[in-house]
Amino acid sequence: MLDIISLPDLRRRILITLGILLIFRFVAHVPLPGVDLEALRELFDRNAMLGMLDMFSGGAMRRFSVAAMGVYPYITASIIMQLLVPVIPRLQAISMEGEAGRHKINLITHWLTVPLAGLSGYGQLVYLQREGIIGSAAVLPMVAMVVSLIAGTVFCIWLGERITEYGIGNGISIIIFAGIVAGLPEMVQSGFLAKENFGGLAFYVLIALATTVFIVIFTEAHRRIPVQYARSVFRGGRMYRQSGSTYIPLRVNTAGMIPLIFAMSLVIFPGIVASYFASPTGADPNFANHIMNLFNPNAALPIGFFYWGFYFLLVVAFAFFYTMVIFQQQDLPGTLQRQGGFIPGIRPGAHTKSYLDGVIKHLTWSGAIFLALVAIMPFVAREITNVQVIQLSSMGMLIVVGVVLDTMKQLEAQLVMRRYEGFIK
Repeated sequence: MLDIISLPDLRRRILITLGILLIFRFVAHVPLPGVDLEALRELFDRNAMLGMLDMFSGGAMRRFSVAAMGVYPYITASIIMQLLVPVIPRLQAISMEGEAGRHKINLITHWLTVPLAGLSGYGQLVYLQREGIIGSAAVLPMVAMVVSLIAGTVFCIWLGERITEYGIGNGISIIIFAGIVAGLPEMVQSGFLAKENFGGLAFYVLIALATTVFIVIFTEAHRRIPVQYARSVFRGGRMYRQSGSTYIPLRVNTAGMIPLIFAMSLVIFPGIVASYFASPTGADPNFANHIMNLFNPNAALPIGFFYWGFYFLLVVAFAFFYTMVIFQQQDLPGTLQRQGGFIPGIRPGAHTKSYLDGVIKHLTWSGAIFLALVAIMPFVAREITNVQVIQLSSMGMLIVVGVVLDTMKQLEAQLVMRRYEGFIK
């Protein structure tokens, strides 16, 4: 740490990162006008799903600030583009244009973010209006609020890109990380409310720590596929053949946290739709009420097993789907063949493709089960310890661990370039 502080340019990058995060936290406290904050706070307290989303925004949703959506519309746009690039020939051709192609894809992603942010913001406003949080808004006030939410999202994305360019780490990830970490003090405060259940609280903390170690191990785990290269070197009027060896690191968890996002979006959708048709509290429950109860993450057992079991299976399925999509986009067999590389004992071309497909499928089983276990960890911890006041998020833990590891690696790389020993032993 002293080595980092002693380097002027590295110290400047860290200070820029911290300064931009401070600006982000200020923006997260700028509320939209016309919102009943007390009623909004009560709504979040009785809705567990909203409470989890509020944790990701660092309390911006609970205050319904201009940064309530954070950078998540941009994340959604990025995922959509990743899925569309291999499907649409024009986008696939653009992606193969090198740095210029990546710039065009990034520009399209930015433009796609605007309508997604607008739709998401409008949906949130309509929901809050239905809950009585926002009064009957006319067209112009509604448009002004939607535009403010879009501007807040675009500004957060701009801040993240400034971190990437002038600071340390991936700026978008660090913005999300800052929102999650900002909710930790409130979580600690909630822990003190559960002090009468000290044994359960202690066990809950142990489960959280064990899950963190579990995430670190699987995030860093990979299988090395040996690769050899043969190249020709012209020297002294003669042609010599030289060979070199390296390896392809195939990660166990190639999909990252994307399967959790897909699975959660799908598993909460029936409950959200049913909420529009459900009978009010005190009336006889109809079919929509039963659907809401079935897809409620806080439902009592045995109904809770359905929600979390369905979530588990969806995470496994999406982990395989997204990993295969990403792996096909990388086209490792074609890249090896173009660069004159080969896997020892495997013929280039179709045989290499078949071999790598088999390896990635076996690895994906481990990664998918890992993600699914992490996904249901909050449910398991809650049922075992009976601690209800603390809400851990599996996605939040994955993001925090991933950002910390990535930032440490970048700091280590900066130190190694300057011939320091670094701090990762």
